[in-house]
Amino acid sequence: MGLLDTYTSTLNAGSAAHLLRRATFGPTNQEISDFTGKSATQAVDLLFANASFRMSPPPPVEMDINRSDQGQPFLDKPYVEERNFKYHRYIQYWWIGLMAEQNGHPSILEKLSAFWQNHFVVSYSMVEDYRFTDRYLRFLRNNALGNFRTLATEITKDPAMLIFQNGNENSKDHPNENYGRELQELFTVGQKDFYGNHNYTENDVKAAAMVLTGWQALNRKKVGSTSFSSVFTAARHDTTDKQFSSFYNNKVIAGRSGATAGDEELNELITMLLSHKETSKFIVRKLYRWFVNSNVTQEIEDEVIIPLANLFASPANNFEIKPVLKKMLTSNIFYDRRNVGAMIKSPAEFMIGMNRFFNQPVPDITTEYGPFRKLMDYLQWNMSVMQLDFLDQPLVFGFVPYYQTGYSKNWINGTTIGIRGARSDMMMDPWMEIKPGYLLGVDLMKRVKAMQANFSDVAGTPAITCEEVFAELSKNLFAIELTQNKKDFLMDTIMMGSLARSNWTRDWNEYRTNPTSTFNSNRMWWRLLRLMQYMLRMAEYQLF
Repeated sequence: MGLLDTYTSTLNAGSAAHLLRRATFGPTNQEISDFTGKSATQAVDLLFANASFRMSPPPPVEMDINRSDQGQPFLDKPYVEERNFKYHRYIQYWWIGLMAEQNGHPSILEKLSAFWQNHFVVSYSMVEDYRFTDRYLRFLRNNALGNFRTLATEITKDPAMLIFQNGNENSKDHPNENYGRELQELFTVGQKDFYGNHNYTENDVKAAAMVLTGWQALNRKKVGSTSFSSVFTAARHDTTDKQFSSFYNNKVIAGRSGATAGDEELNELITMLLSHKETSKFIVRKLYRWFVNSNVTQEIEDEVIIPLANLFASPANNFEIKPVLKKMLTSNIFYDRRNVGAMIKSPAEFMIGMNRFFNQPVPDITTEYGPFRKLMDYLQWNMSVMQLDFLDQPLVFGFVPYYQTGYSKNWINGTTIGIRGARSDMMMDPWMEIKPGYLLGVDLMKRVKAMQANFSDVAGTPAITCEEVFAELSKNLFAIELTQNKKDFLMDTIMMGSLARSNWTRDWNEYRTNPTSTFNSNRMWWRLLRLMQYMLRMAEYQLF
């Protein structure tokens, strides 16, 4: 059975949850239930199809409830410098809201857009214009499932990228090699191949920089401006021929002049880069590490990466992204036991995933922008202190754990492990008011009471058991199924404090008999709280 052959088993709750954890920022229990019983192909097709429900969401709005323009879109208005950082934050919140919402249509779009945002990196701290950030993000979302040639070509001319990579300053008289280098090292061919051999030369960097001369971004941070764009200025373009190395079959890109020279040479450059034998492997390898497993062995390289790369670059496919992703996410290797629970959750999978798993609703950005801002501020701030700040990566390489040795393991360190534990503890007790009637957190007593049929009929209805409560609270919580020894430890030592499980039944019935008793309610609540906090801190919950 080939690693890339289609997984033929019907998805059970475990395999459905695995797919949804990897393709989204974490599933709800309802989504797991909805995907259970589907084939892998049906499930992945649905994740792609659901992207159409997310392509044109309502725009970011002013979220300061003390302003007269509260609730109004701001991206169609003239640039305002004093609201620059605030509007950047609101664009972040808008995107995090899309990751966290529960609209009944789970999609791969946001997780894949986050991949491209960590691939074609642009950091707001360098660009400092919220409109540029918004255009960059929308371009990635709109093309995330499209064609890589389009992505590589258009991101090169993107105003935010021109600023971030100093392309704005790249002219025939003052060449700047930053983007010519990163286009090869990070965006297309990769610095080295699987065996550590270099994929291009320094002269290739210089030649690429010459090709890219003449592009500029207009109206960055220009107060009162109502538009911005990227333009090609022929007078700034190097019209000489550009010689590339044997890595590119000694390709020469003929120098051109005139208004169309920039696009003509850029298109030829991208075609040359895509023709490099390592480009398709480099992109597929990064997708595999993002969605499947960071550990790319020789077996995976030979039996997964290379065949997928051949599909990616084939004339019939011509660098379309969706067929490659579909092949990957419906394959035997994706559902292989070695790849389940094989990665550490990023702060996004941890915070957003916890919010979604426990059904914490996302207020409507168009009508509840104050509560929306409050929830998104909480999520964004906590992800940031755990070293992930969407749209503002610290380095051109992206977020540190996605390129360092150890990959996602680097999300866990002496600082972040304590923060994670504190945040999961807080989720187990409703505490922060998002809006009247909505406290962020899980009402454990309410959840468990909902399990008990005929709550007040103590004599006529058997009490729910310790085992039933544990099964309900641990349902779909762990990526890796717990052993019976671990389950027994959690029930006997953590939940019951070494008391016999029969004490749960007795005490629960006492609570049912007198639910207004503070002693009775607190006794049951503390048992549930200890259990949930301990389970959430277990190593398995850090995995997905």
